[in-house]
Amino acid sequence: MKKAIKIFSLLIALLCSSLFVSSCEVTVTVKDDKKTQESSNQNQGGGTSTGGNSEGGGTSTGGNTEGGGTTDPNVPISNPDEDPIDYAGLATLKTTGNTSVYMEVTVKLFIDGDTTHFNVPTTFSSDGTLKARYLGVNTPESTGKIEEYGKQASNYTKSKLASATSIIVESDDGNWNVDSTGGRYLVWVWYKTADSSSYRNLNIELLQEGLAIASNSANNKYGTYCVNAISQAQERKLKIYSGEKDPLFYYGDAIVTDLRTIRLHIADYKDKKVAFEGNVVKTYSQGVYLEEYYEEEGLYYGFYAYLGYGAPGYLEEIMSIGNRVRVVGKIQLYEAGGTYQIAGLTYSLFAEDPSELADNTSLIGTVGSATKAQYQTVTIDQFNETLNIDYVSITTDPDTEEEVINHEPIQVVRAECMLNASVKMDNLYVASIYTTQSGNSAGCKTLTCTCNGKTIKIRTTFTGLVDEDYLNKVVSVKGFVDYYDGTYQIELFSKKLLTVTQ
Repeated sequence: MKKAIKIFSLLIALLCSSLFVSSCEVTVTVKDDKKTQESSNQNQGGGTSTGGNSEGGGTSTGGNTEGGGTTDPNVPISNPDEDPIDYAGLATLKTTGNTSVYMEVTVKLFIDGDTTHFNVPTTFSSDGTLKARYLGVNTPESTGKIEEYGKQASNYTKSKLASATSIIVESDDGNWNVDSTGGRYLVWVWYKTADSSSYRNLNIELLQEGLAIASNSANNKYGTYCVNAISQAQERKLKIYSGEKDPLFYYGDAIVTDLRTIRLHIADYKDKKVAFEGNVVKTYSQGVYLEEYYEEEGLYYGFYAYLGYGAPGYLEEIMSIGNRVRVVGKIQLYEAGGTYQIAGLTYSLFAEDPSELADNTSLIGTVGSATKAQYQTVTIDQFNETLNIDYVSITTDPDTEEEVINHEPIQVVRAECMLNASVKMDNLYVASIYTTQSGNSAGCKTLTCTCNGKTIKIRTTFTGLVDEDYLNKVVSVKGFVDYYDGTYQIELFSKKLLTVTQ
């Protein structure tokens, strides 16, 4: 890996000394105001990250910065003995008023470090969406597949655009070109904040921060800025060029994924060791409930982590309500309930080495109210609704080393997505009440409720509920989505969370 980085650095150095094409002008020249469905010569499949190795040194194979780029002698070259140069701030956006070159947008959805979906006028796109692939950069993966520094790159992009007061996307040559997948537009992304009157180039900023590797970085109008930004990040050993482990990356032997991916592909993870993050929102029996919000569906996904009998105190402390945790364990089918849980959590009180910590269930931190049960409000109609989810993941073709966007259409009942997550449901008419007569649940109630012709069951985990207080009345309930006897229902943990409204 270190040898690959040295070779890549040499290529960059040779490029900087050999490029002689005329000066890179920031002022935009419009070639054509038509949208094109052809890939531009800034094919973003050229670069690939080797994140996931222990050295942290990303490299580019095929996405190097050689070949026909532009040079600008006015762009300074960094000196390691001096302060770093802010290339993202030096580059200048010069608007011309022609929307075939640029347009102002707002964020619709964050995907990862180098891909963002923006809201645009329907005159540009019928669905009002521009799926942007950032020109000149290739950040490590953080969607589906997770690589070293991928989460850092994704978080960086999100933080910059989330705080922006204005965002502009710009084409490279006057055409709105798409990448090799045909689904994303190749653009420069500019943003400014309330503290600045000028725009910053986010593509170049990712490169200078060491959060992206080259992807045809010289073959564009801002080629010199990109090349110099990469060289500076390398010489200062930033992030992927540091040779150090990424503190946000899991180095254990588990499959690194996220809660949503597991929930939507649960059978694929059965009996496999996984690592994912979530917020601890509820303790119950010998385990805890985890929640995580996903903007794609606007849903809270949930999961149950079984700690086991006699769990040590320090594990219980980690898995306490209000904590955000990394959970490492095996996905198991809980046969009695017919649902999946994560169990066999790995942990060690004496783990100190980063590799040992990575293989541990561990505390990430506390995130305030976000780590409390959110009790997302859903109607009974929504609860039973079938969702058509376009599950998007980004992988790398092992033969061409190009990025491949995978669109997987998934049909799933909303209740299945929200299994083990907290919900609130109003306007439920209690039609009947059943009392369990034997076993560990003796005395617990099951309320059969209706609304708009639909039926749902509310199952209590406690005793002492008086039928006459709720029968033939309208109630509001807060609980967790459960699955029992082939039906999705709501599990109620406290009488306080069942309120008569009529």
